[in-house]
Amino acid sequence: QVQLVESGGGLVQAGGSLRLSCAVSRPIFSLNAVGWYRQDPGKQRELVAIISSGGSTNYADSVKGRFTISRDNRRNTLYLQMNDLKAEDTSVYNCKVPLGYKDYWGQGTQVTVSA
Repeated sequence: QVQLVESGGGLVQAGGSLRLSCAVSRPIFSLNAVGWYRQDPGKQRELVAIISSGGSTNYADSVKGRFTISRDNRRNTLYLQMNDLKAEDTSVYNCKVPLGYKDYWGQGTQVTVSA
């Protein structure tokens, strides 16, 4: 069984920064397309950023240039560095790890950005 534990969310002012962490209970070095998502109540889940096993990354246009996804395979941990936060970044953020035919998700961490 795979467990994901997220941390790092909180309340910040616009222009501030946060770093989200996602600790995975198994090795992640071979896992591809690991990502961060966000979802507001009643809306579709949105892909924020993904990172491949080789380290290549892709970002949603709305966060490009402000957010950075990374992975530490030795620590089995994913990160999302969020800089220059805006009010529209307010959401619940989830980490996702694919394993076989199933996706595993973290519990979600709330990020709130005040104007």
